[in-house]
Amino acid sequence: MALLVLALKVGNASATFSVGDTYQVYAEFDNIGGLKVRAPVKSAGVVVGRVDEIAFDTQRYVARVAMKLDKRYLFPKDTSVSILTSGLLGEQYIGLEAGGDSAMLKEGEVARITQSAVVLEKLIGQFLYNKAAEGGAK
Repeated sequence: MALLVLALKVGNASATFSVGDTYQVYAEFDNIGGLKVRAPVKSAGVVVGRVDEIAFDTQRYVARVAMKLDKRYLFPKDTSVSILTSGLLGEQYIGLEAGGDSAMLKEGEVARITQSAVVLEKLIGQFLYNKAAEGGAK
């Protein structure tokens, strides 16, 4: 039994999140970076769910992320969904920031306010390009 618990902890399956009563919601992103299935979904630092599935929408060319959220935690329809990173180079997870809408997200609905992952390599490339452009303009 102890070996099973250890395997679940190492496999990113936290005992604090039960897979019992959940509902599934979706979010679409231009770039998910290194987000993986089973990554935590957090709100205010508390794990409220897990990433269940990641797919590519060939019609709109976006990543569609399915999240299973614990039924104890309901979120307004205008909740913002961001892909965040633990520390500078840590694992990526989904962060939920509740909005103020009185209607709640329900099973199968899509959260509309999203922010894609910040890709470090892209930021460095933009910085270097801007510095090169500044140097050429002088």
